[in-house]
Amino acid sequence: MIKLTVNLLNIVLLCFAIYSPLYAQKWDNKYSTKSDKAIKYFEKAQLSFDARKDADAIELLQKAIKTDNNFIEAHMFLAEVFAENKNYTEALQEAQIATSINADFFTSAYYSMGFWCLKLQSYNEAEKNFRKYLSYKNISAQAKANASLGLKSALFAQQALKNPVPFNPQNLGAEINSSDNDYLPAITADEQKLIFTRLISRDPSGNSKDMRNKQEDFYSSIKINEHWSKAKNIGPPINTIGNEGAQCISADGQTLIFTACKEYDGYPGGRKGFGSCDLFIAKKLPNGNWGTPENMGKPINTESWDSQPSLTSDGQTLYFVSNRPGGKGGSDIWRSTKSENGKWGIPVNLGDSVNTHENEESPFIHPDNKTLYFSSEGWPGMGSKDLYVVRLKSNQTFGTPVNLGYPINTSENERDLIVSANAKTAYFSSERSLGYGGLDLYNFELYEAVRPEAVTYVKGKVLNKENNNGLEAKFELVDLANGQTVMQASSMAGTGEFLVCLPANKNYLMNVSKNGFLFASENFSLKGMSNDLKPFEKNVGLTPIKVGEKVILKNIFFETASYSLKDESRIELQKLKAFLVLNPNIKIQICGHTDNIGDKKSNQLLSENRAKAVFDFLINQDITKERLSFKGYGDLVPIDSNDTEMGRANNRRTEFIIIN
Repeated sequence: MIKLTVNLLNIVLLCFAIYSPLYAQKWDNKYSTKSDKAIKYFEKAQLSFDARKDADAIELLQKAIKTDNNFIEAHMFLAEVFAENKNYTEALQEAQIATSINADFFTSAYYSMGFWCLKLQSYNEAEKNFRKYLSYKNISAQAKANASLGLKSALFAQQALKNPVPFNPQNLGAEINSSDNDYLPAITADEQKLIFTRLISRDPSGNSKDMRNKQEDFYSSIKINEHWSKAKNIGPPINTIGNEGAQCISADGQTLIFTACKEYDGYPGGRKGFGSCDLFIAKKLPNGNWGTPENMGKPINTESWDSQPSLTSDGQTLYFVSNRPGGKGGSDIWRSTKSENGKWGIPVNLGDSVNTHENEESPFIHPDNKTLYFSSEGWPGMGSKDLYVVRLKSNQTFGTPVNLGYPINTSENERDLIVSANAKTAYFSSERSLGYGGLDLYNFELYEAVRPEAVTYVKGKVLNKENNNGLEAKFELVDLANGQTVMQASSMAGTGEFLVCLPANKNYLMNVSKNGFLFASENFSLKGMSNDLKPFEKNVGLTPIKVGEKVILKNIFFETASYSLKDESRIELQKLKAFLVLNPNIKIQICGHTDNIGDKKSNQLLSENRAKAVFDFLINQDITKERLSFKGYGDLVPIDSNDTEMGRANNRRTEFIIIN
């Protein structure tokens, strides 16, 4: 997984050639010095540099400069070698000497100095250098575009430093972090399970600096009494002697999508794929272990590099990074949506609203399914890769990305950000002086302006009411306001476990169904609620279809003291119709019930009229009259106490009973 490793860990430094047109320029035989000795040192330095012997190149260039301090090319070449080794202060000093000797000898020196100043957070000086470079004519279109972006970043960073955002990162501790690099967190919607990537040695006795002696594996931890357990290697069949990394876990923790690459240049391991790196998917088994990973195949994977997945909480859309043809340049973020037959559609590039001619990475789609966080070096920022948030609009296009600000973003590379379902906590990886070594995992409270919509969840098991065995059943979550299906999923085979995300400020119908069983109807009213959402934990019991069994229709709504059906009742009524169509031999009685408030005769009449309203709807939907009957029971059959408002609400219900 070499490309994956390079991209995510920055193990191999970005060559300064990306930034500097100077490096592409060939030194000719007409030097600014007349000293043959200085030229000889200079040309030997070129050979050392080409052989990746940077220390030798630096020593030779310093000798060339000592021989002739006005040797412009030697100063500038030395600056570039320093920059490649991240010695930006020394690089800037040498470049300033070169430009002081002759300001216009290397116009591209100002281009390089601009980017080095960004790295050093000298944003005022960066602005000056970019403006100077852009004042020259006959610069290439690409260099002009890069310098213009650098100038915008310098201006943005100056303002960002003056207006820092709240940021107080907390290390996740020794249970999670190690002396190795720990990065790329992924977390379930209930924040009870964490999976991350760790770079470990294949052979502890080997050369720890040799990347061929390293591999990426997944580690996981569960939260017990609000504390993370000691992280453990998740083992085979997910982890191998090759690299596994760049993963996401589904909101319910039942699906893992990750990146694996071919064996490459002596790096052992690897999985068979279509390109250099592919996306693989694994499902959780009833025994709690992971099943054998499968290549996601085309059109998700191509002959190009495909990596860094993020799955929406409804499991219907996959975001990922690829450098496949048809992108905007470098690595781009793409998305694919499942069709009705469960197949992944042709991936679509997110376009100019997200992707640039530079690299975009680390997408994370929040469980609200419309707030996307990502890393980019192509939008104005603090100097390298910054973190951004962008929101999906109603027409399924994205708005304008917003930089998360300083000090979340710095002049270094920021990436790997994820945000909890409740929208308050962000997790990321960072290398900090007080960490456990290398990259560590941290969390922090995300400030309000860049938070997604809060999401809560309902979690539990689907059980056979007759024997309490877990059932694999179909879930549908529907927005009652517009009738749109928000999510379709299944509980886990064997255990019946499920977790369904519920975005805030809406009212939902949840329908749970399985062939041969009566369906279950649930209602979740979150309208007007956006803060301090509490999760729902409940088991759903399904009863085999047989005479005498009943179902409470929790999403049938009437106007107050009326038998006029509200519009949002139509969704539940259509579910009831579909059940009757699927089971053409059964007959049902529709039953109306009230609480004990008011006159008993009025309650009896109201309950009967409400039952008849459902009866009439089904008749109008071509369900034959012979299969239907209705009856009102008034307040005679309570299922809860009438002494509380909640109890009375439970007693005011519509249900049906199997009568044949």
